[in-house]
Parts: sequence; C-alpha cells; structure tokens
Amino acid sequence: MKRDLRAMLNPALEHIETYRVEGGQEAEVKLNQNENPFDLPGWLKEKILDQFRQEPWNRYPDILPYRGMAAYASFVGVSPESVIMSNGSNEMLYTIFMACVGAGSKVLIPQPSFSLYEKLALLLQAEVVEVPVRDNLDFDVDAMIEAAEREKVDFIVLSTPNNPTSKSLSHTEIERIVEAADAIVLVDEAYVEFSREQSALDLIDRYPNLVVLRTMSKALALAGMRIGFAIANPELLAEISKPKIPFASGRLAEITLLDVLENYSLVTDAVKYILAERERIEAELAGILGVEAFESDTNFIIIRVANASEAFKKLKEAGVLVRNVSGYPLMENCLRFNVGLKEENDRLLALLKSL
Repeated sequence: MKRDLRAMLNPALEHIETYRVEGGQEAEVKLNQNENPFDLPGWLKEKILDQFRQEPWNRYPDILPYRGMAAYASFVGVSPESVIMSNGSNEMLYTIFMACVGAGSKVLIPQPSFSLYEKLALLLQAEVVEVPVRDNLDFDVDAMIEAAEREKVDFIVLSTPNNPTSKSLSHTEIERIVEAADAIVLVDEAYVEFSREQSALDLIDRYPNLVVLRTMSKALALAGMRIGFAIANPELLAEISKPKIPFASGRLAEITLLDVLENYSLVTDAVKYILAERERIEAELAGILGVEAFESDTNFIIIRVANASEAFKKLKEAGVLVRNVSGYPLMENCLRFNVGLKEENDRLLALLKSL
C-alpha cells in the first residue's frame, strides 16, 4: 500500500526549507558564518580538557548547567534565577518560541532578519507580521510599534545587532518597543559585544515581558561548543523554561564557559582587533568602485555589488567564501562577510578591487 507521508506530517513543513550554507563550510579563507577568527589558545584548551577528563562520562550532567548559569549571571550582573543556559542560542530560540507561540499567534518580525525566527513561527502555525526595514537597512521603529498595536501581536523578535543587515536598535528604541507592546519581546543580542549600542539587559527587571538572548558563538569564539543563554525576570523565565530539553548542555560546554569567563581578556582583545579591522575594511571599501558598503555594528559587513551571484562565484573560485544574502528582502545583490584575520581581509579586499 502506497502511503502519503506528507499527509502524516506537520503541514507547516511544506513552507519550510532545510537549513543549508551556500558554498559549504570549508575554504582557504572562510568568512561566511560570522565566526570569530581566533580559536582558544592551546594552553586553555588543555586546561579545559584536563578538567573534563576528571568528569564521570557515564553519568548524566545536571538537568541544567547550574554552575555555568550562576557564573554567567554573576558575569552580566543579574540574579541566577534570571538566567538559563542552552545548547547554543538556537536551542533556546526553539524553547522560547514553543513557550510563547502557538497556532493562530501573531509574531512580528522585522524584515530582513535571522531566518530561523520565521521558520519557527511557521512550524508552530503562527501568523508572521512582517515590518520592512528602511532602504538604508535601519529599523523602522515607528512602523513596528504601529504594526504591533494594529495587528495585536503576541510575540515580537528583535535581532539587534541584526543579522543579516548589521544594523542595531538603540537602547531607547528597544525600550520604546517593549513598553508599547502588549506582547512578549525577545531581543536577540548575538552580536552585542561588537555593537556601539547599549545592551537591553538592564531592562529585564522593569519590563516583565522582555527576554534577552545571548550566544557564546561569536565574540567568545565558542561556536563549536554550542552555548547560549536566555535572560529574563525570574517569573517569566520560569514559564519559558518549561519546554526546555533536559540534559541538553554537556559538562564540556559548561567547563569551557567557566574557563573562558575567567580569562575574558582573550575575548576583549579579540573584539578590539575585530573592531579595528572592521573600521579599516570599511575605509578600504569606500575606495572600491562598484561596491556600496553599509555601516556595520557587528563583526560582519554588508556590501552591494552589481551582480552578487557572479561575485560570490568568483570569490569562491579564488578560495574566499562569503555569504550571498541577496535573497533577503531589500538586499538584492548584497554579500555578507565577517571580519577575519588581517591577511584574510586583505585577500578579500584585493579580490574585490580586481572584480
């Protein structure tokens, strides 16, 4: 008997594509996933591994990594009851969406923004309310507030600094949205360490509808360890934690987090290097004919070229992998690349000049 497998599945899957990275994940110069170009030093890796060897591998870790959560809470200056750790911020996104969004919910997402937000909303059979950014890729705060009120939205997602546009909301603008909204507001601060703007963390005690999301994958150079956090007032956090997968964060990730926080100068030094290179790259791009560069508030830069597909192909053939983001709304013929090491950035700039 022939079975219709699609009829047995969540109908939302028809509108969702499998996540993939165009061009793959290996290249001589890899600048396509917004990674920190600095790995942890060998001496710190050895220290982490020595501690991990002492752990019982046959036993489950804690239901939640309480030591890591307490350490991060102390680091950012909030109570331990306001923090939950996850297996990367993406897992936390799934948790928060499951807690806050259901069939028929209305989710406001500025466009363009991180693709996983819309994917999760569709998977949970919610309605997406899109609010386009401005032509210069800045957020349209007034339009977001107006749309949230008009559509009576239940949930708002703000990626700031925003992937893929590299633009940020100011602290004042975030507070305007959170104060005006009769909805849960999720502020994803994956790139906040690179931003000129102030974090929204200080707002969680004043606004019970605010959740701040953090990742250790960018500035902290721990993309391979999968560490993320949600921070909110304890009452809200207790509710959004209910769908959380238990035992999702292993002991190795927790040990790594603790040691990196103890050696945070490694992070601040890397961020200082990246920001200096970002400024240098933007100055160089300004002198390349045929390239329009958007001011960045992240560790990556957006440029518009005459033909993004052709430029992406030629860069890849030359061993430099960037991201073609021209499929996003308002980003036709745009490429995205993260700031790498100086020699990597120089190679990219030379190729862009030659193209």
